[in-house]
Amino acid sequence: MHDPASFYAFLAVCSLLAITPGPNMIYVMSRSISQGRMAGLTSLAGVMVGYLFYMFAAAFGITALFIKVPFAMHALSVAGAAYLLYLAWQAVKPGGRSPFEARALSYERPRRLFVMGATTSLLNPKLAMIFLTLVPQFVRDQGGSILKTSLLMGSMVILAFAMVNATVAIGAGSTAKFLATRPRLLTLQRWFMGVVLLALAARMVVDAFA
Repeated sequence: MHDPASFYAFLAVCSLLAITPGPNMIYVMSRSISQGRMAGLTSLAGVMVGYLFYMFAAAFGITALFIKVPFAMHALSVAGAAYLLYLAWQAVKPGGRSPFEARALSYERPRRLFVMGATTSLLNPKLAMIFLTLVPQFVRDQGGSILKTSLLMGSMVILAFAMVNATVAIGAGSTAKFLATRPRLLTLQRWFMGVVLLALAARMVVDAFA
């Protein structure tokens, strides 16, 4: 690595994104609350398929399109920001629900949980944003082999998200029970999540046109 400051900045951004609730985390959390920890972890295994797909796709050249066509990078950044704004609104809108609120979900077998997790992950625009726009920017700062650096930094993204989501899968049930009798904490959690998502969206727009 040739730019330690950029590398540590990358770690900080990954950590922030990893703890920001998105479709994958909400899916894993919901399954863990409704069916138990093993269902949440099985769902997480499927979710990891999407991470691996986007990591290898970016590392082996899809990113080149976005680097050579600036408009495409701007368009994806704006789309990603719009998606984060949508998530922020879903969090704070009147009648909105915290991801920690228990939901009545039908029972699914492990194979179905895995497939649903993989599908949710592959269709998650947050992953496209991370691997097709965020990772390449930091890869360029490091020099050396682009492929090797892309795979290394992509693996770090996957590790960060896997650790956070595994923690969610294991602890979501007990957290949901704790918050069920504390509606004010649920409201506070929703607004905190909304503010974080709004800040990320604003930063993406600024960076896209800087």
